[in-house]
Amino acid sequence: MAPDQFDEHENSVAGISAVDIADWRLRTFALYDDVRKIAVGDPFQAHVYWRQERDRMFGTHPASALTPASKQAFSGLRTADYNPQFRRYAALSPEGAGQEMNVQTGTDGVVPFVRLGTFDLDELGSLAAWRLRSYGGGIFVPFRDATAGKPGGSYGAGRYLLDTIKGAFHGLRGSGQQQEFVLDFNFAYNPSCAYNEAWACPLAGPANRLAADIPVGELYLPV
Repeated sequence: MAPDQFDEHENSVAGISAVDIADWRLRTFALYDDVRKIAVGDPFQAHVYWRQERDRMFGTHPASALTPASKQAFSGLRTADYNPQFRRYAALSPEGAGQEMNVQTGTDGVVPFVRLGTFDLDELGSLAAWRLRSYGGGIFVPFRDATAGKPGGSYGAGRYLLDTIKGAFHGLRGSGQQQEFVLDFNFAYNPSCAYNEAWACPLAGPANRLAADIPVGELYLPV
């Protein structure tokens, strides 16, 4: 949802000011803070609110990934209705921890990640969790599922499930060895490069690909 981690250079080229980027990020953090609070009592209503606010920001904010021309015709992102089956809770296992991943970008050179571990999602498969080793150090969980690139499906290069450096995080439950992450695919969203090729986005590698269909969250309709 937010401007992606490695896109500041492209933003300046596109004429988006640093103040607008900062405002977008602050609004995004506030949005997810509200979503977490609402979801404690009603994840469905949290999702309704998330969709409404995302559509408003995408359609009106100067730091939106949409071009001015796209905003003129924008009527909302293509987001599936809430399905509680895809709200999961998973502990972060140490499997794969320490693995390094270097993402080559066109604007920021090589961006390094280190693997924190793995989320086992039963019949859906497993996903690697990564820590950004440069500024911010957030937890990053992209994914690509079986609907990617198919008509009526999701963005071909994948989506984001968690990105804490931008506030995209749905909380924890339990504590200690019993602590689990809330992994709610209903809130999955497309990277900004899905809507504007000027933006550089890290995408899902081999350890973040699911063989299952994930037909919820933000799907893909070019704007």
